[in-house]
Order: sequence, then C-alpha cells, then structure tokens
Amino acid sequence: MTLLLVAIGLGAGVLSGLFGIGGGIVIVPALLHFAKMSPQQAAGTSLAALVLPFGAAVGALNYYRAGHLHVRDALFIAVGMAAGAFAGSWLSTNMDGDLLRKAFAVLMVIMAVKLWVG
Repeated sequence: MTLLLVAIGLGAGVLSGLFGIGGGIVIVPALLHFAKMSPQQAAGTSLAALVLPFGAAVGALNYYRAGHLHVRDALFIAVGMAAGAFAGSWLSTNMDGDLLRKAFAVLMVIMAVKLWVG
C-alpha cells in the first residue's frame, strides 16, 4: 500500500512539475493566453503558487475534522509528489515549448473525455 501511495504521489508530482497542475487547469491556460507566458514560465509560476498551500490546508482541515483524511497516506503521497515535481520540472525545462503546450492540451482532452464518459 505504501508503494502504491508513493507511486500515486509520484505520478501526480510528475504531472504537477511538468504541467503546473494544481492550478494547471485554470492558471496555466490563463497565463499562456492572457499573460502570454511560455509554457515553461506558466508551469513554473503555477507550481510556485502552490508553495504556500494555505487554501489546501484549510480544505484538508475540514476533511480531517469530518474524519475523511488519512494523514499517514497523505504524507506518503507528498513524498512521491516532491520527487515527481522535481522530475517533471526538469523534463519541462528541457522540452520545446510547443511540444509542452501540445502535450498539456492532449492531457486536458483525455481528462475531459474521461470525466465526460465516466
């Protein structure tokens, strides 16, 4: 179970580091379109915004109080996310901006279809 949780965190961290996911669904496209940032700048800026996750902490506190938070599991996922974010950000900074933008678009389409279909 521990390895699964770390793997989930690692996958989320890679995507987070690569695409700036966290605020990536809203922040990255907005920074690309409205602020005219490169994909790497948008992902980096979005990722940096997550450094102080006050909103996430407040939300997690509500889940904790309601008995819906597994703190130990969250810590294992966080370890994986840290490693994954490092790897994903390295990949992003060494990729062509157009390829990164297109890969992010493909990810969003896949997720939209999965959400739509169920």
